[in-house]
Amino acid sequence: MTIQIKICGLSTPEAIDAAIEAGATHIGLVHFEPSPRHVSLDQAAQLREHARGRAKVVLLLVNADIKATSYAIGTVKPDVLQFHGSETPEWIALVREKTGVECWKAVGVRDAVSLEKSVKFIGHVDRLLFDSPAKALPGGTGETFAWNLLKAHEHKVEWALAGGLKPENVAEAIRTTGAPMVDTSSGVESAPGVKDMDLIRAFCEAARSV
Repeated sequence: MTIQIKICGLSTPEAIDAAIEAGATHIGLVHFEPSPRHVSLDQAAQLREHARGRAKVVLLLVNADIKATSYAIGTVKPDVLQFHGSETPEWIALVREKTGVECWKAVGVRDAVSLEKSVKFIGHVDRLLFDSPAKALPGGTGETFAWNLLKAHEHKVEWALAGGLKPENVAEAIRTTGAPMVDTSSGVESAPGVKDMDLIRAFCEAARSV
Protein backbone atom coordinates (compact mmCIF):
# COMPACT_ATOMS: atom_id res chain seq x y z
CA MET A 1 0.00 0.00 0.00
CA THR A 2 1.28 3.45 -0.95
CA ILE A 3 0.18 5.86 1.73
CA GLN A 4 -1.47 9.10 0.65
CA ILE A 5 -0.49 12.18 2.65
CA LYS A 6 -2.39 15.43 3.07
CA ILE A 7 -0.77 18.46 4.66
CA CYS A 8 -3.56 20.86 5.58
CA GLY A 9 -3.70 24.53 6.49
CA LEU A 10 -0.99 25.64 4.09
CA SER A 11 -0.82 29.35 3.38
CA THR A 12 2.46 30.05 1.53
CA PRO A 13 4.06 28.84 -1.70
CA GLU A 14 7.13 27.80 0.32
CA ALA A 15 5.08 25.49 2.54
CA ILE A 16 3.38 23.98 -0.48
CA ASP A 17 6.75 23.33 -2.12
CA ALA A 18 8.07 21.71 1.06
CA ALA A 19 5.01 19.46 1.35
CA ILE A 20 5.08 18.33 -2.27
CA GLU A 21 8.84 17.80 -2.31
CA ALA A 22 8.49 15.68 0.84
CA GLY A 23 5.93 13.44 -0.82
CA ALA A 24 2.52 14.91 0.04
CA THR A 25 -0.15 13.83 -2.42
CA HIS A 26 -2.71 16.41 -1.25
CA ILE A 27 -2.44 19.92 0.11
CA GLY A 28 -5.22 21.55 2.09
CA LEU A 29 -6.33 25.19 2.00
CA VAL A 30 -8.58 26.40 4.82
CA HIS A 31 -11.23 28.99 3.99
CA PHE A 32 -12.79 29.64 7.39
CA GLU A 33 -12.13 33.05 8.93
CA PRO A 34 -11.99 32.04 12.62
CA SER A 35 -9.17 29.60 11.86
CA PRO A 36 -5.52 30.67 12.28
CA ARG A 37 -4.95 28.83 8.99
CA HIS A 38 -7.55 30.83 7.05
CA VAL A 39 -6.73 32.03 3.55
CA SER A 40 -8.94 34.26 1.43
CA LEU A 41 -10.37 32.84 -1.77
CA ASP A 42 -7.99 34.98 -3.82
CA GLN A 43 -5.04 33.62 -1.83
CA ALA A 44 -6.40 30.10 -2.18
CA ALA A 45 -6.70 30.52 -5.95
CA GLN A 46 -3.06 31.63 -6.18
CA LEU A 47 -1.88 28.75 -4.01
CA ARG A 48 -3.99 26.35 -6.03
CA GLU A 49 -2.23 27.48 -9.20
CA HIS A 50 1.13 27.09 -7.49
CA ALA A 51 0.33 23.44 -6.73
CA ARG A 52 -1.41 22.63 -10.01
CA GLY A 53 -0.24 19.40 -11.58
CA ARG A 54 1.96 18.53 -8.60
CA ALA A 55 -0.56 17.60 -5.89
CA LYS A 56 -4.31 17.52 -5.45
CA VAL A 57 -5.69 20.66 -3.85
CA VAL A 58 -8.33 20.32 -1.15
CA LEU A 59 -10.40 23.38 -0.18
CA LEU A 60 -11.83 23.20 3.34
CA LEU A 61 -15.17 24.89 4.00
CA VAL A 62 -17.28 25.06 7.15
CA ASN A 63 -21.07 25.40 6.89
CA ALA A 64 -20.86 27.57 3.78
CA ASP A 65 -24.19 28.35 2.11
CA ILE A 66 -25.04 27.76 -1.53
CA LYS A 67 -23.81 31.15 -2.73
CA ALA A 68 -20.55 30.99 -0.78
CA THR A 69 -19.84 27.42 -1.85
CA SER A 70 -20.48 28.17 -5.51
CA TYR A 71 -18.29 31.26 -5.41
CA ALA A 72 -15.49 29.36 -3.66
CA ILE A 73 -15.54 26.59 -6.26
CA GLY A 74 -15.57 29.06 -9.14
CA THR A 75 -12.74 31.12 -7.70
CA VAL A 76 -10.38 28.41 -6.46
CA LYS A 77 -11.29 25.49 -8.75
CA PRO A 78 -10.12 22.88 -6.21
CA ASP A 79 -9.73 19.19 -6.94
CA VAL A 80 -11.56 18.36 -3.71
CA LEU A 81 -13.99 20.05 -1.34
CA GLN A 82 -13.66 19.07 2.31
CA PHE A 83 -16.70 19.82 4.46
CA HIS A 84 -15.80 20.36 8.09
CA GLY A 85 -19.02 21.59 9.67
CA SER A 86 -22.51 20.23 10.26
CA GLU A 87 -23.25 19.73 6.56
CA THR A 88 -25.87 17.06 5.83
CA PRO A 89 -25.37 14.09 3.51
CA GLU A 90 -28.05 15.52 1.23
CA TRP A 91 -26.32 18.89 0.95
CA ILE A 92 -22.95 17.35 0.14
CA ALA A 93 -24.55 15.01 -2.40
CA LEU A 94 -26.18 18.02 -4.10
CA VAL A 95 -22.87 19.91 -4.31
CA ARG A 96 -21.15 16.79 -5.63
CA GLU A 97 -23.84 16.22 -8.26
CA LYS A 98 -24.09 19.81 -9.47
CA THR A 99 -20.36 20.62 -9.55
CA GLY A 100 -18.66 17.29 -10.28
CA VAL A 101 -16.05 18.14 -7.63
CA GLU A 102 -14.81 15.33 -5.37
CA CYS A 103 -16.32 15.79 -1.90
CA TRP A 104 -15.03 14.69 1.51
CA LYS A 105 -16.69 14.95 4.92
CA ALA A 106 -14.83 15.23 8.22
CA VAL A 107 -16.36 13.21 11.05
CA GLY A 108 -15.41 13.69 14.69
CA VAL A 109 -14.85 10.30 16.32
CA ARG A 110 -15.72 10.30 20.00
CA ASP A 111 -16.77 6.66 20.34
CA ALA A 112 -18.19 3.68 18.42
CA VAL A 113 -21.57 5.41 18.18
CA SER A 114 -20.13 8.37 16.30
CA LEU A 115 -18.48 5.94 13.90
CA GLU A 116 -21.79 4.24 13.25
CA LYS A 117 -23.43 7.59 12.58
CA SER A 118 -20.91 8.22 9.80
CA VAL A 119 -22.57 5.56 7.64
CA LYS A 120 -25.26 8.08 6.70
CA PHE A 121 -22.70 9.76 4.42
CA ILE A 122 -21.99 6.59 2.42
CA GLY A 123 -23.14 7.07 -1.15
CA HIS A 124 -23.04 10.85 -0.76
CA VAL A 125 -19.31 11.51 -0.32
CA ASP A 126 -16.11 10.36 -1.99
CA ARG A 127 -14.17 10.08 1.27
CA LEU A 128 -14.71 10.24 5.03
CA LEU A 129 -12.04 11.93 7.13
CA PHE A 130 -12.03 10.52 10.66
CA ASP A 131 -10.87 13.28 12.98
CA SER A 132 -10.85 14.18 16.67
CA PRO A 133 -14.12 15.73 17.92
CA ALA A 134 -14.36 19.44 17.23
CA LYS A 135 -13.85 21.94 20.03
CA ALA A 136 -14.08 25.70 19.69
CA LEU A 137 -12.95 25.33 16.09
CA PRO A 138 -13.33 22.34 13.75
CA GLY A 139 -10.04 20.56 13.05
CA GLY A 140 -6.53 21.50 14.08
CA THR A 141 -7.06 20.47 17.71
CA GLY A 142 -3.73 18.66 17.90
CA GLU A 143 -5.45 15.85 19.79
CA THR A 144 -5.76 12.21 18.81
CA PHE A 145 -8.69 9.88 19.39
CA ALA A 146 -8.87 6.16 20.16
CA TRP A 147 -7.44 4.69 16.96
CA ASN A 148 -8.51 1.20 18.04
CA LEU A 149 -12.08 2.21 17.22
CA LEU A 150 -11.15 2.01 13.53
CA LYS A 151 -9.63 -1.47 13.78
CA ALA A 152 -12.92 -3.36 13.61
CA HIS A 153 -14.79 -0.78 11.58
CA GLU A 154 -15.97 -1.94 8.17
CA HIS A 155 -15.10 0.85 5.77
CA LYS A 156 -17.52 1.13 2.86
CA VAL A 157 -16.09 4.31 1.37
CA GLU A 158 -12.60 5.72 0.91
CA TRP A 159 -11.30 7.23 4.15
CA ALA A 160 -8.47 9.10 5.82
CA LEU A 161 -7.15 9.50 9.36
CA ALA A 162 -6.63 12.89 11.00
CA GLY A 163 -6.51 14.32 14.50
CA GLY A 164 -3.29 15.00 16.37
CA LEU A 165 -1.03 13.28 13.86
CA LYS A 166 2.62 14.35 13.94
CA PRO A 167 6.02 12.94 12.93
CA GLU A 168 6.37 11.00 16.20
CA ASN A 169 3.06 9.11 16.01
CA VAL A 170 1.96 8.89 12.39
CA ALA A 171 3.69 5.56 11.71
CA GLU A 172 2.02 3.98 14.74
CA ALA A 173 -1.32 5.45 13.65
CA ILE A 174 -1.02 3.87 10.21
CA ARG A 175 0.00 0.49 11.61
CA THR A 176 -2.85 0.54 14.14
CA THR A 177 -5.64 1.61 11.80
CA GLY A 178 -4.47 0.56 8.35
CA ALA A 179 -5.24 4.08 7.16
CA PRO A 180 -4.76 4.55 3.40
CA MET A 181 -4.39 8.31 3.89
CA VAL A 182 -3.18 10.51 6.75
CA ASP A 183 -3.87 14.20 7.26
CA THR A 184 -2.05 16.65 9.50
CA SER A 185 -2.12 20.36 10.17
CA SER A 186 -1.12 21.48 13.68
CA GLY A 187 1.23 18.50 13.92
CA VAL A 188 3.65 20.18 11.51
CA GLU A 189 3.49 23.71 12.94
CA SER A 190 5.80 25.75 15.15
CA ALA A 191 2.82 27.96 16.15
CA PRO A 192 -0.88 27.97 15.18
CA GLY A 193 -1.01 28.50 11.43
CA VAL A 194 2.79 28.62 11.01
CA LYS A 195 4.08 25.58 9.14
CA ASP A 196 7.52 24.18 9.96
CA MET A 197 9.26 22.87 6.85
CA ASP A 198 11.41 20.41 8.81
CA LEU A 199 8.33 18.97 10.55
CA ILE A 200 6.55 18.61 7.20
CA ARG A 201 9.48 16.65 5.82
CA ALA A 202 9.73 14.51 8.98
CA PHE A 203 6.01 13.75 8.91
CA CYS A 204 6.03 12.64 5.29
CA GLU A 205 9.15 10.54 5.81
CA ALA A 206 7.61 8.80 8.84
CA ALA A 207 4.34 8.13 7.04
CA ARG A 208 6.05 6.72 3.98
CA SER A 209 8.29 4.48 6.07
CA VAL A 210 5.42 2.21 7.14
